[in-house]
Amino acid sequence: MINSTQVLYFTLAAYFDIGHFKYLFFMIVMSLYLLIICANVLLIVVICMNRSLHEPMYLFLCSLFVNELYGSTGLFPFLLVQILSDIHTVSVPFCFLQIFCLYSYGSVEFTNLAVMSYDRYLAICYPLQYNAHMTSNKVALLIAVIWLPPVVAVFVTTFLSASLQLCANIINKVYCDNYSVIKLACYGTRVNNIYELIAASFTIPVPVSVIFYTYVKILKVCFSGSKQTRQKAVSTCTPHLASILNFSFGVCFEVLQSRFDMNNLPNMLRIFLSLYFLTCQPLFNPVMYGLDLSKIRMICKGLLSCSVRKCRSSNRFVQLE
Repeated sequence: MINSTQVLYFTLAAYFDIGHFKYLFFMIVMSLYLLIICANVLLIVVICMNRSLHEPMYLFLCSLFVNELYGSTGLFPFLLVQILSDIHTVSVPFCFLQIFCLYSYGSVEFTNLAVMSYDRYLAICYPLQYNAHMTSNKVALLIAVIWLPPVVAVFVTTFLSASLQLCANIINKVYCDNYSVIKLACYGTRVNNIYELIAASFTIPVPVSVIFYTYVKILKVCFSGSKQTRQKAVSTCTPHLASILNFSFGVCFEVLQSRFDMNNLPNMLRIFLSLYFLTCQPLFNPVMYGLDLSKIRMICKGLLSCSVRKCRSSNRFVQLE
C-alpha cells in the first residue's frame, strides 16, 4: 500500500518483454497510424472541398472521420513510445488526459453513429420531406449533440477519477483506463460508480435505442417499398451498419477484458482485444465508406487520376527540358 500523495506515475503492467521484435511491432503500429491518418484526412478533405458532398450524410461522416483522427492521436503516439521504452510508466496528469481522450472518442463514436442512423431513417422513410426535416440549423444542432454532451460527461468522469485517493499505481493495461484507476482507489468510489452508471445509461442505451428504432423502421420500408427503395437503403446503410457492428464488438471485447479475469488468455490476445475498437475502427470506417459510397469513390478516383496526369505532364516537361 502506498500513500496517495506519493502516486506521481502509473505503471502499465500489460507490457511484456518482446526483445528485438519491439522494432517490428513499432513499424507495424507506425504504418497503421500513418494509414489511419492518410485515409481519414483524405476523406475529410474530399468532403470539405466538394460542394456536392455538403449534404447532411456527408457532414456527419466528416464528423466521424474527425473523431477517428482524435481517438487515434490519443492512443498511437503514446503506444509507439511505450513499445520502444524499457520502463512502461506514465505520469498521472498524462494518464488522465489519455483517459479523457479515449473515453470521449468512444462516446462521440456511439452518438455519431446514432445521428447517422437517424439521418438515414429520414432519407429512406420520408424522402419527400427530408430537406424540410434536415435543415442546416438542425444539422448544426445534431453535430453539437454529437460532440458536446459526450465530452462534458467524460470530463466529469475524468475529474471525479482524478480526485480519488489512490493506494496503488499499477494498471494492467497498455494504456490508461478509467475503470482500472478506480480499482486502485483506497476508498470513496461511491460517487464515481453512481455517476458512471448514470452517464453510461445515457451514452450507451440512448444511442443504441435510436439505432435500433431507426433500423426497424428502415427494414419495414424496405420490405414494403419498391426495388429502387431497397437498393438505396442497402447502398447507404451497409457501411453504416457494418461500422456499428464493428465498433460494438470492439467495445464488448474491451468491457469483457476489463470487468472479468482473463489471465488465462495469452498476453498478446488480451492486448489485441483491449486495443481492437481503438485501432480497427479508425481504419475500418474510411475504407468502408470510401469504397461503398459511390459519390466519395468517384471523387477520390477523379483526384487520383488528376494527380497521375499532373505527374505525367511534369515528367514530359522535365524530359523536354
